[in-house]
Amino acid sequence: MYRSKTLRYRPPVWLRNGHVQSVWPTLFRSVSLRAPERRWLATPDDDRLYLDWYRQGAGRLAIISHGLEGHSQRPYVLGLARALLAAGWDVLAWNYRSCGGDMNLQPRFYHSGATDDLGLVVSHALGEGYRTVLLSGFSLGGNLTLLYLGQQGERVDSRICGAVAFSVPCDLAGSAEVLARPSRRIYMQRFLKDLHGKMRQKAQAFPGLIDVEGFGSIRSFHEFDDRFTAPLHGFRDARDYWAQCSALPRLRDIRVPSLMVNAADDPFLSRGCFPESTRVLGRHLRFESPRWGGHVGFVEHARDGLYWSERRALHFIGRLSVA
Repeated sequence: MYRSKTLRYRPPVWLRNGHVQSVWPTLFRSVSLRAPERRWLATPDDDRLYLDWYRQGAGRLAIISHGLEGHSQRPYVLGLARALLAAGWDVLAWNYRSCGGDMNLQPRFYHSGATDDLGLVVSHALGEGYRTVLLSGFSLGGNLTLLYLGQQGERVDSRICGAVAFSVPCDLAGSAEVLARPSRRIYMQRFLKDLHGKMRQKAQAFPGLIDVEGFGSIRSFHEFDDRFTAPLHGFRDARDYWAQCSALPRLRDIRVPSLMVNAADDPFLSRGCFPESTRVLGRHLRFESPRWGGHVGFVEHARDGLYWSERRALHFIGRLSVA
């Protein structure tokens, strides 16, 4: 567990609540950052991924992966991007299929284990000539990042120097059960509302493949993933999807210095998302669990505008051996 006195997270008393931390940045945080250079990247199956580039001529690049139903312009993405730019990195914040403003072209969309798309983005970035690449992710994007690195194992490109991930649901089945609780209904309803809109668009584009009739009866990720995520992405059912796409069993296979930070009061995460044993974490992943922080929260009111998660990321990255 992390015990640094200088970076220990101690928010004001009124922010020592996981629910407040989870909703505060969405409602009240605004990050000022110049407009990105938006480009799209073709996929092998004739789809598109939208990439937001922030270039300043650095030889090193940080890739940021957003959370469930997020996009590259969310405050938590922009906050980390701004911090990394100030620290001398170029930044690439990418949007998953169906995210970032435009519906994607294929029946599939995105999911917690779509490492083929992340791998495509990484390969594209390395092809741009960067000497050093850092991977970072929030929530679903954190799981995606760590799963990708675990799958790469010893084959990981030597130019990838490390990774940072926050609020990671690395135990997908357990986290789905947590979010199905009545006390988490407000979060579940918001996710399902957004997903319903997307699935309606998919049903219009692919009427013989996707049917949203009765969507209003869906109350959990188990039901949604059973009906949509699993069949559209080649999984047997929701539990097969969760088993194959949870980063937890692959953490020990990571071979670059990595940091995973999950707040103890995160209302989205199961107990399985707080691994401490080196048999689970492996030798290259450091896990930290601050007492507070909520889900993608870690709110801090500082003159430099940084949230604690961004400060912690910079501190970790600063200790890496990077060009």
